[in-house]
Amino acid sequence: MDRDPARNVLSSLSILDKLLPVWIFAAMVAGVLIGDLLPSSGRLINSFQVEGVSLPIAIGLIWMMYPPLAGVNYREIGRVVTGNKRVMGYSLFLNWVVGPFLMFALAWVLLAGFPLLRDGVILVGLARCIAMVLVWNMLAGGDNEYAALIVALNAAFQIALYSAYAYFFITVVPRLLDPSASSAFVDVGALNIAKSVAVFLGVPFLLGIASRYGLAQRKGGRWYQERFLERIRPTALIALLFTLVVMFSLQGGYFVELPLRLVRVAFPLVTYFVLMFGLSYITSWKLGFGYEDTVTTSFTAASNNFELAIAVAVSVFGLSSSQAFATVVGPLIEVPVMISLVYISLWLRPRLFTPKTHADRYVATREGEGA
Repeated sequence: MDRDPARNVLSSLSILDKLLPVWIFAAMVAGVLIGDLLPSSGRLINSFQVEGVSLPIAIGLIWMMYPPLAGVNYREIGRVVTGNKRVMGYSLFLNWVVGPFLMFALAWVLLAGFPLLRDGVILVGLARCIAMVLVWNMLAGGDNEYAALIVALNAAFQIALYSAYAYFFITVVPRLLDPSASSAFVDVGALNIAKSVAVFLGVPFLLGIASRYGLAQRKGGRWYQERFLERIRPTALIALLFTLVVMFSLQGGYFVELPLRLVRVAFPLVTYFVLMFGLSYITSWKLGFGYEDTVTTSFTAASNNFELAIAVAVSVFGLSSSQAFATVVGPLIEVPVMISLVYISLWLRPRLFTPKTHADRYVATREGEGA
């Protein structure tokens, strides 16, 4: 067994996951260069539309949501919820009360002069974790079944709540906080957001359920898990990169501004990820949760569904909007921060938690050796 947990984390990641921030940034730059060197590309992209929505972008957005939703085992929801109601209730409280309000507060304070970027960051905070959180949880030694349940519940909750949350935090609350600056706010209709959520989350959600119950029943659960899901997971990244190239091809004029805008958006996002993870970790430990439950609660609370945030921002505000740009920065920042938090979790494990099993004692001993 390798004594270096950091090396174990990196070796467990695929090459796609290791370099995800690099791929995302490369796609952004490639899109900007295409838009700058080929100005007619924007007209070509916009020529394929259905009711004002770019068809290529819609396909890309729906597909990047499909693999993670196809990977959720929806049959396990009821059983796991009843098995640990205390941990589950606290996790949902962190996800749907603490997380959205914390991101809103950070965006409001740290992006006060940039209301459009602020709206995009808020959309990221409202989109609760699915997809990549399963990777971070696995690497940190969390409870994989519990994490999969949170992913399933968050997917269902987002269909029911995301449009109402987005309308509340982007249209209602800003006017309550500062009525005199109402002209600076974007009036986003709840119906527009609901339509976006229904299409870009509802469609892949239904496809995921159909795949899970159809293919798994026909071909077997093992084939579905080990063959089908392993093959379609990388396609979500391909769909994301395709979407980013198209989005940024419409922002060719922003090449010089790109680094500064990235830094502006990155600041509240990094602050959110660190604060949310730290708050969740400390409070879960204080409440007496075991290591596995603490790690899973913390990562599911701190992670976000950037795919949904991107889809809603693009659909509601447009491909070249500042809101869409802000949502794109989400995964660029989240990946390296979450990998760092995996290392921190592994370092804290033998220092805060008493090993309860032989396996836990072995891991704690090896890490304590310097491991």
